[in-house]
Amino acid sequence: MTNEEALEEFRAADALLRGHFILFSGLHSDTYLQCARVMMDARRGARLCAALAAKIAAANLGEVDLIISPATGGIVVGYEMGRQMDAPSLFFERVDGVFTLRRGFDIESGARCIMVEDVVTTGASSIECIAAARAAGGEVIGAGCLVNRSGGRADLGVTLISLLELDVPTYSEDALPESLRAMPAMNPGSRGLKQK
Repeated sequence: MTNEEALEEFRAADALLRGHFILFSGLHSDTYLQCARVMMDARRGARLCAALAAKIAAANLGEVDLIISPATGGIVVGYEMGRQMDAPSLFFERVDGVFTLRRGFDIESGARCIMVEDVVTTGASSIECIAAARAAGGEVIGAGCLVNRSGGRADLGVTLISLLELDVPTYSEDALPESLRAMPAMNPGSRGLKQK
């Protein structure tokens, strides 16, 4: 699947949004890719994750024992990637601000893990998830995401394989361009699509 074909899947799902958005990282952007809308169609989600799984397999990272993901954005993608890669999947949840395994999840010592995320912007959540998996005994051999919106600048400390790579500018609140300052900001992610 090419970059343009993947982007067309987002357009077809009405998941490529334009406006003024506050990202989970706290940065602002004029573009938001709503992976939850893309993944709500199981066939579309399967197509996208199959293409990402093929790219990960082509990277020759070796045998994969486990798919790990950060909640909440990575849960559905992680589940489907586990199905596509024939590996169990689990997710980390924040407890008091720290990624933690709950729900009876554990990682066998030395398990070879791929961290899978929906969208990577700065990479902060992915890095935290990778560190938590290592602390739990896993060996993180690589990472995958549906969308890398950093333009390839996010460094997770492991190979990052993305299905769709974009270079979407982000801005701190004190450096907003006039075009964004003139629009109300929205929080479109797991915190809800609401104006600020």
